[in-house]
Amino acid sequence: MTTDIQGKVVAITGASSGIGEATARLLAGQGAKVVLGARRTDRLETLTGELRAKGGEARFRALDVTKREDVDAFVAFTLKEYGRLDVLINNAGVMPLSKLEELKLDEWNRMIDVNIRGVLHGIAAGLPVMKRQKAGQFINLSSIGGHAVSPTAAVYCATKFAVMAISEGLRQEVGADIRVTVISPGVTTSELAESISDPASREYMREFRKDAIPADAIARAISYAISQPADVDVSEIIIRPTSSPY
Repeated sequence: MTTDIQGKVVAITGASSGIGEATARLLAGQGAKVVLGARRTDRLETLTGELRAKGGEARFRALDVTKREDVDAFVAFTLKEYGRLDVLINNAGVMPLSKLEELKLDEWNRMIDVNIRGVLHGIAAGLPVMKRQKAGQFINLSSIGGHAVSPTAAVYCATKFAVMAISEGLRQEVGADIRVTVISPGVTTSELAESISDPASREYMREFRKDAIPADAIARAISYAISQPADVDVSEIIIRPTSSPY
């Protein structure tokens, strides 16, 4: 086990699948106490049971990151169960890609609500706790889409650029007590593409994602950032398939 992770209390949003699930499995196996949040509580219950069966410490709670009261309650639940919050992983995200001319305003707003407001709600809930503790770490999931824009992804990329900007501002403001890490995955195995309603964009993304790296590759990067000494802030990690030019 990694001694700098063992015993840490880590809350993860979007933990029912993909990167969130893989991260929960890895960190619990390394001795962290994980608190899992997502809307699909049936999956969370199954995952939590599996982690506990392997000797891990895990709890779960229903969570919709678009609702501030839900995120506040999620952090409060973490404190009730384990007494502190060492790491908050703002992982929940959606990616319904389409060209702007398709005018899918509902999908645009959904991305803004989950990908931007969800992160802000996590910061609003976790920051006062970490300031009281004089210790803590935010790990915010951006994307390679937060570094370059591509067709059909204008709004999605905008939300991930926003995660980069919010995280950098937070890092500059919080000082030495609280660490802030941005993880920017490239093409990774997940259910993100399943939210694409536009047929052409959906087919393009299926082809694009053929060379996806597994979600546990991102989990290992998250583990690395957490495991560093308290005076080391891993500010940003970009991870992509070796076969991808993007």
